[in-house]
Amino acid sequence: MGERTVGGPVAAISPVQQMLASGTGALLTSLFVTPLDVVKIRLQAQQTPFHQALGRESAPWGGVGRSSKWKCFLYCNSLMDHIYVCQNGTSCSSWYRTPTHFSGTLDAFVKITRHEGLRSLWSGLPPTLVMAVPATVIYFTCYDQLRDFLWFGLGLQGCHVPLLAGGLARLGAVTVISPLELVRTKMQSRKLSYSELRVCIRSAVAQSGMLSLWRGWGPTVLRDVPFSALYWFNYELVKAQLCEQYAMPKADFSISFTAGAVSGAVAAVLTLPFDVVKTRRQIQLGEMDSLGVSRKGTSSTWHIMKDIWSALGYRGLFAGFLPRVIKVAPACAVMISSYEFGKAFFQKVNLDRQRLAP
Repeated sequence: MGERTVGGPVAAISPVQQMLASGTGALLTSLFVTPLDVVKIRLQAQQTPFHQALGRESAPWGGVGRSSKWKCFLYCNSLMDHIYVCQNGTSCSSWYRTPTHFSGTLDAFVKITRHEGLRSLWSGLPPTLVMAVPATVIYFTCYDQLRDFLWFGLGLQGCHVPLLAGGLARLGAVTVISPLELVRTKMQSRKLSYSELRVCIRSAVAQSGMLSLWRGWGPTVLRDVPFSALYWFNYELVKAQLCEQYAMPKADFSISFTAGAVSGAVAAVLTLPFDVVKTRRQIQLGEMDSLGVSRKGTSSTWHIMKDIWSALGYRGLFAGFLPRVIKVAPACAVMISSYEFGKAFFQKVNLDRQRLAP
């Protein structure tokens, strides 16, 4: 599925095959992007050690009064955000605490590999594979199913179809994964066993209801749904234009890669303010979890955005512009080209089966 003709999808593949293709793409993207983010965080760490950053980063939107003991930082490899919790900079992941000095990105790659081993470049990969791969599988499979249903089932035409399908698919994926992400964050921040975690979740549900399992859902939706809608809108548009320009009936790997990079960069820039707010809110909630502080007083997304605008102006809402584009564009390119390659593989397998069938 995924290619349009007058009659319908070409060489339709099953949802299971779509899941396998998207799962493989998510795995490859994780393997490719994780080292880039590990190096980025290590470079940031030597510039502003946690014991210096504790008081600096919590205001004015931190909202946590007792931040002298705990500090959270956000690690994102473009598939998934990870909250790590540090106590006076001592309980961080070992790869973050390592005091090696780096003069630049290339130097960091060389020294990490030489002194800490190649595996250190993929620190944080296990939680990504556990959480991000299922989320990506749900997201990409739902997108293809929804898009083809709108195109061929309802007969809708126009560029708004990928926009709508992308937004709805991401909304569904975020809603399904959000409680699991909350559980993972609690286990990581409080070092809870499974039995303690069960008691903690039951207590939260009893006090605040089932909706408490979807804390942080709003900021995630505000960032990810517009990003996905814009991404798929631009991807289908750029892919169609490139196919037309090079007189190709179907997108090959290079076209998918280029369209994915361009559309990912555009969506990353346009949704950057929501990404900044989501990062602040995730760190805020992570610190409050680690401190055992009630979340009732947490700021809303729009309140955090207003505070950032008041303190730093529009530049504050577009902080991290270049790093986000540099990271998101290749991640989107690798993910979508791998996914399209996987779908093309299964389409060929299905066509071969049809030819061989009596």
